[in-house]
Amino acid sequence: MSTSTSNQPHSLSPALVLLFAFCCGAIVANLYYAQPIIELIAPAVGLSMHQASLIVSLTQIGYAVGLLFLVPLADLLENRRLMLLTTLAAMACLLAAGFSSAPGIFLGLSLLIGLSSVSVQMLIPLAAHLASEATRGRVVGNIMAGLLLGILLARPVASLVAEYFGWRAVYFMAAALMLGILVVIATTIPRHAPDNRGHYGHLLLSLFSLLRRYSTLRQRALYQGLMFASFSLFWTVAPMELVRHYGFTQTHVALFALVGAIGAIAAPIAGRLADAGHTRRATLVALVLAPLAFMLTLAGPLAGVLGLVLCAVLLDFAVQLNMVLGQRDVYALEQNSKARLNALYMTSIFVGGASGSAIASPIYENFGWPGAALAGAAFPALALILALWHGRLAAGEQRLAIGK
Repeated sequence: MSTSTSNQPHSLSPALVLLFAFCCGAIVANLYYAQPIIELIAPAVGLSMHQASLIVSLTQIGYAVGLLFLVPLADLLENRRLMLLTTLAAMACLLAAGFSSAPGIFLGLSLLIGLSSVSVQMLIPLAAHLASEATRGRVVGNIMAGLLLGILLARPVASLVAEYFGWRAVYFMAAALMLGILVVIATTIPRHAPDNRGHYGHLLLSLFSLLRRYSTLRQRALYQGLMFASFSLFWTVAPMELVRHYGFTQTHVALFALVGAIGAIAAPIAGRLADAGHTRRATLVALVLAPLAFMLTLAGPLAGVLGLVLCAVLLDFAVQLNMVLGQRDVYALEQNSKARLNALYMTSIFVGGASGSAIASPIYENFGWPGAALAGAAFPALALILALWHGRLAAGEQRLAIGK
């Protein structure tokens, strides 16, 4: 692959798209390995079960902080070098977490693992920049499929590795994978030096300007933040429910998570729908599917393992569909600000995800699965109400403009 500086959009080869997808999936998996095994990690590092979900939420908070303060640098600094530095830091933090036994140190490392895994959000805008306008939605959708498979496969992989080798082996395996990713980035990802001139302070200040300027950015970030709160709550609580009430082992939890990975097929579908101009209708479908998925688990015949499986597939599909649709809209707003636009979009998503993870354990411990299901359904239901309201406002403004 070429390693020359690339500043003009052009067609990405299928091989390079595949490499982008693989790197995104492998890096983002760092955020999710802990989710199905927090009941193993918590007692080993001195955390109570009420505190267990902090492991997940702090990782997501770290990721959100990295999105806000590190990802904008991709609009200023050479991208490949920046990705190499952050991936190297992620490898070191994962390795340290594998050796850690103190609760404060482990939680701090969880925060840093999230912070240093943001190179994935530098890769996606870079791919969008390199792709032609006609294929941008398809390219982003295909790369997002790799990223989302990384999210969804991280859980079964972590469960299986923890079952046979212990939870610490999960972190050592992830660190080794980051070493491989370093080699891939260094040898295959094209160099990209941004056109922007200025300094870091100006970049950060421009984030507020972008957020204020684009209502599309604010709306899509809010919808996906609410969706991701629901997604994170489900995947934090569902393994606990399966282990405690249905006698699942970590291997069984792994198989459950693997079935949920079917939802990743939404990403390339979303890219094609966006390219074809069906963004609004597809968004409404996603926002309806997510609360429906939770409600099915409370219905008589589906109030059990089958309901949880169906919920996992439908919820994952809905979240991935809405995410890619939002990214396509956001990336189209401003050519030279893709990294910052992506940082704002993804920061809100992971703030939502951290919120969902943080409340997951307390809600589940106090109200069981019914309480968790109702809370999980409430987030996307609110997003649906807001999307319908925003749609009516936009339609009203359009009618006024035509009348004038």
